[in-house]
Amino acid sequence: MSARPSFLPLILWGIGVVALDQLTKWLIQANFLLHESREIVPGLFSLTYITNTGAAFGILAGDHSTLRMIFFVAIAAIALAVIILGWHQLCGEQRLIPHALGLIAGGAVGNLIDRLRFGAVVDFLDFYVQNHHWPAFNVADSAICVGVGLFLLGSLLASRPQRAQ
Repeated sequence: MSARPSFLPLILWGIGVVALDQLTKWLIQANFLLHESREIVPGLFSLTYITNTGAAFGILAGDHSTLRMIFFVAIAAIALAVIILGWHQLCGEQRLIPHALGLIAGGAVGNLIDRLRFGAVVDFLDFYVQNHHWPAFNVADSAICVGVGLFLLGSLLASRPQRAQ
């Protein structure tokens, strides 16, 4: 019988991501005007204060209805419920999965806080090469992406057959 996975990684990563995400967004809002941009690495990276009323890459950004807000809150709530309710099945014996789920949960909560407070997500990390920009993002988005990557890696490692000793 395997040991039950601890909720500690979920809690620590979740709290850490939410705290860092909200701190960085507060710093941007306190020191930038909306749409203000400051180049940090010429030709590659700027801090640019924007808001995103849509989902990833601005999907649904043009819709300003209450239904849009309900949709985004529901998606975040469902994601968090799946993580919490499926914790033991999702984690199994793979060590990366609990950390991945903590990052994903923290990112979901960080962006949910923005949606509830401002009706939009604060984004500010702006990467580009010449005039080709990656959509701006934030710490919560980064945590979700890294978490999903770790989850996929952990799932692949867990599905590999064990070598005979």
